[in-house]
Amino acid sequence: MSFPLFIALKHIRKRALQSALTVLGVAVGVMVLVTALSLTNGFISELIRSTLRATPHVTLQSYTGVTFQEDKAVLERLLNHPDVVAAAPYLSTQALIVRRADSTRGLSARQGFTQVLGIDPALEAAVLADLPVIAEQAEALEGENGIVLGNSLYRTLGVFGGDEVYLQDIDNRGRLIVADRFRVGNEFIDNLISFTSIPTLRSFLGVEDEISGYHVRLSDPDLAPEVGLELGNQTGLLVQSWQGNFSTLIEQLNLQKALISVVVFLIVLVAAIGIANVLILTVIEKTEDIAILRAMGASQRQVISVFTLEGLILGGTGTLLGALLGLGVCFYFQLKPFPLPGDLYFITALPVDIQVFDFVWVCLLSLVTSVIAGVVPARRAAGLDPVQILR
Repeated sequence: MSFPLFIALKHIRKRALQSALTVLGVAVGVMVLVTALSLTNGFISELIRSTLRATPHVTLQSYTGVTFQEDKAVLERLLNHPDVVAAAPYLSTQALIVRRADSTRGLSARQGFTQVLGIDPALEAAVLADLPVIAEQAEALEGENGIVLGNSLYRTLGVFGGDEVYLQDIDNRGRLIVADRFRVGNEFIDNLISFTSIPTLRSFLGVEDEISGYHVRLSDPDLAPEVGLELGNQTGLLVQSWQGNFSTLIEQLNLQKALISVVVFLIVLVAAIGIANVLILTVIEKTEDIAILRAMGASQRQVISVFTLEGLILGGTGTLLGALLGLGVCFYFQLKPFPLPGDLYFITALPVDIQVFDFVWVCLLSLVTSVIAGVVPARRAAGLDPVQILR
């Protein structure tokens, strides 16, 4: 065992209670930070996953935003791209949706606003593979005037399967039959989107053989901007990736994670101040001992090493303990997720997503902070003049 390490361990054992409290402070800070990040990662991942259930990875439409003639060759071109898993045409419009009053059930009239997507159920079921209601209700959608509503819109209208609803815009009016509902968890989608068949929506709009664009599913959703650009160049259509459609949401979630990291890091900082406090008290208490060591030939570098090692040992022990505790808490929440009110949140349990990178940077940050906390007392100890002290 080296001389600086021997002295550092001696000092730590001398102030056992203070050292233990300091280690515990660092451990709690690291544990809270890694747990909060894992819960935030899980929340973000679940929100994005639920959003993508009803959102195509890439949407292609005309630059003017108007409908155009469906072209089977364009669909074939999309499907031939190596990164494309599925593609489907769609027709879209916005309309007022109304449920009439029903005196037999004591229901008053209700209305809402919806973006109606006319789809080919067979093709769209492959594009939105994580939204099983499209495949389950394919027959109803392909039949006459069937419609599937988002859950929040469904509840706003107060309808049930088989009920009649009416679409109304400036020029058109049509009657549809509610086939089912879907819920993805994103209130923007659940309260706004509804699905019907392309022929039904064409009949409502009074158009023939026209579509609004194409929905595309990729093998890797993260490649949507790059692959979308390639598809846009091939087809001459305007490209919208899912990241672009929900850019504000993604930015807000990343900002939320950054703010949580900063706030919880303050706990680690407070613990680091505790390390500095322990070392400063040790320097004050051991001033004469330090002077004797210097007089016996100990160099400034060795004195600095003693207190730097103390900070590293205290911080390292607390960091390791905190990482293990944080990992344990995360695994506990994975096995027994924290329940959430289903009516208040879009998920019923708080998900956990453990990412190695978060554990690495938190541990490194904690260690660096602990070492820095020991620099000031180490420099002060090294700067003591043994002659004046011994005199």
